[in-house]
Amino acid sequence: MTYEDLVKNIDEMPPLSKVAMVIQGLYARGAYHVDIKKLVRMIEADVMLTANILKTINSPYYNFRNQIISISQAVTLLGTQQIYGLVIEYAISEHLKADTTIYGFNNAQFNEMCILESSLMMQWYSRIDLRDTHLLTSLSLIMESGKIIISKELMESSYREIYREGFLACENIPEFEQEFLDTTSYYLSGVLFEHWNLNSLYVLILKNLDKDEDKMDDEVDDIIKQYIKAIDIVRTAINLKEVLTDQSIKKASQKVKELGLDVEHFETVAKRIRKKYENAA
Repeated sequence: MTYEDLVKNIDEMPPLSKVAMVIQGLYARGAYHVDIKKLVRMIEADVMLTANILKTINSPYYNFRNQIISISQAVTLLGTQQIYGLVIEYAISEHLKADTTIYGFNNAQFNEMCILESSLMMQWYSRIDLRDTHLLTSLSLIMESGKIIISKELMESSYREIYREGFLACENIPEFEQEFLDTTSYYLSGVLFEHWNLNSLYVLILKNLDKDEDKMDDEVDDIIKQYIKAIDIVRTAINLKEVLTDQSIKKASQKVKELGLDVEHFETVAKRIRKKYENAA
């Protein structure tokens, strides 16, 4: 299996569900120009989508004091950008069915990891820039989609066991993916989101996440580089090799320090989420 095979399979994927596409149309002028009343009505018209969004945001990892009981309340608390991410996350989960045990995680555990990444971003970055937090939190929730594509293709190929053994033995996931597939799962997420015409910033961030700065696309300015570094910090702390371990928090904290940000705040948030993760186990 090659990079070309994976991209070809993405190119042949049908569009997202009709509901997701219609809701996506509300975001044509940007998340901050969405007709909120119409957004709430459209989500509430889909019982399963509504239930999934409320289930996700009422996870203990998001740290809300009170239970969120309605979509209108969710939009008020989270903002339209994060609701967009939740809508797309549900659409992707319904669209991409794959067995993620090739990574040593079952599907429920994989989904939980994505929620952990999203909640860490939200609780950490909201003190840095609240507006950017909405974008980065929604992206953190769905940025691992490329791994589902890889898993789906590998489970049907003769490379399944070789990849699984190599993945479980590797120390750096993107480096292993690059060596084995000539691409990374994050780049594939970018290709997938481009195929589905999702937020162009998602595409730009993910396609450049594993590139050296001097090889990044011309459109990547200093603001996008900051987004990329924030995403990298979250995936360092939480990933399919280490979920908020002492070592992964330490590695992520070093990157926080290099950005000149508050390390103590990051570690406090990470350890608080880890405690809830351990209690839920």
